[in-house]
Amino acid sequence: MNKPPGGMRTFTIIWFGQLISALGSGLSGFALGVWVYERTGSATAFSVIVLAFMVPSVLFSPVAGALVDRWNRRLILIACDAISAASTLTILILLLSNSLEIWHLYILIFVSAIAGSFQWPAMSTATTMLVPQEDLGRAGGMTQIGESISTLLSPALAGYLFLSIGLNGIFVIDLLTFLVAVATLLVVSIPEPERTNVVEQETTPSLWKEIRYGWDYILDRRGLLLLLIYIATINLGFGFTDPLYTPLFLSLGNAQQAGIAFSVLGLGSVVGTILMSVWGGPRKRIYGVLISGFWLGIAYIVFGLRPWLWLVAVAGFVRNLILLIMLGASQALWQAKTAPDVQGRVFSVRRFIAWCTAPISTLIAGPLVDRVLQPGMEAGGSLAASFGAVIGVGPGRGSALVFSLVGVFVSLVTLAFFAVPKLRNVDTDIQNVEIKVRPTRADANL
Repeated sequence: MNKPPGGMRTFTIIWFGQLISALGSGLSGFALGVWVYERTGSATAFSVIVLAFMVPSVLFSPVAGALVDRWNRRLILIACDAISAASTLTILILLLSNSLEIWHLYILIFVSAIAGSFQWPAMSTATTMLVPQEDLGRAGGMTQIGESISTLLSPALAGYLFLSIGLNGIFVIDLLTFLVAVATLLVVSIPEPERTNVVEQETTPSLWKEIRYGWDYILDRRGLLLLLIYIATINLGFGFTDPLYTPLFLSLGNAQQAGIAFSVLGLGSVVGTILMSVWGGPRKRIYGVLISGFWLGIAYIVFGLRPWLWLVAVAGFVRNLILLIMLGASQALWQAKTAPDVQGRVFSVRRFIAWCTAPISTLIAGPLVDRVLQPGMEAGGSLAASFGAVIGVGPGRGSALVFSLVGVFVSLVTLAFFAVPKLRNVDTDIQNVEIKVRPTRADANL
């Protein structure tokens, strides 16, 4: 059967609601980042926050994917938004009572991340059911625009709102944006896929079998497995930088200046999103992944070259633009190669493999910068005569060194994987799947 009429329209309605929600989350996220830095000045505190978000996304993904394939996608998306809204409301209550502590954030972010481990595969499979294959690259670009616009508008807007309505007011706005997201989901319908795999034919399919099916699906397609190994490898590098953006930016300017710089990064995401939405990425999608990966490494090198906030902002603009092309090409490739009725479990296993390395480096990053690299990159420090002679010494140079070293690592790893034919030819070696919609009761009577 063909996809339902208006499928792209339905996708756009859902996308709009998630975009508004992402804008609100961006406001509260940036404001909380400043709040944490002002109270701790520690890269380690940011490492724990990133871990609180990352670990559930890794650990719960395989189970979440199998359950997403069992349950109604629309209801899952509504429940995930509701849980995130409840976490935001809890933070607001703690703020109003002057009781908010850093450890509260760790717990609440952990809970929201569990919901996110369900939301991502549910949104991915819903997109596949609604959007024609030739438009998946564009849909992938549109999906990223929520984060892009959030990164563009939220930091500068949050700085203004912080002065005018305070942190409490920002969280009220965030709660209202969650209501918009839920409202859009309440007015649409998402078709369920036709069941095609043998696990689904069992009367009482085992959750473990469904999780195992996701693993086997990837292991049987070597090109996709190699792609995942590549992503997991570069994510090992990116894990070092994830908790260091806010400390690096705030070491180079005040909160308002850092907010403007973050907005420049967001502009790069918006440009990349618009480009992918209009263009859809290269026809050979693996080239969109690997070529972007190489230039992504170059952008990270530039991040650390000089203690100039404008240079970091420009490098961040390029980084975000390239990253959106990479993510859009990767998502479109996976959607085209994976049957929609098993995408929940396959994509969740995919997420588990891709991100299983990042918590390791994120755990190391904060203490490494606070105790080793930053002291070494101060004037007269142990690294001042070597790395300091290249990128400078002083505040934030420990974080900057991490960015540049990660950039070298990512570019070299990308070149190595590009030389593997099985990965380079994944677009043609693995056949695209056929999309079928489960017949409705009315269809069955035709």
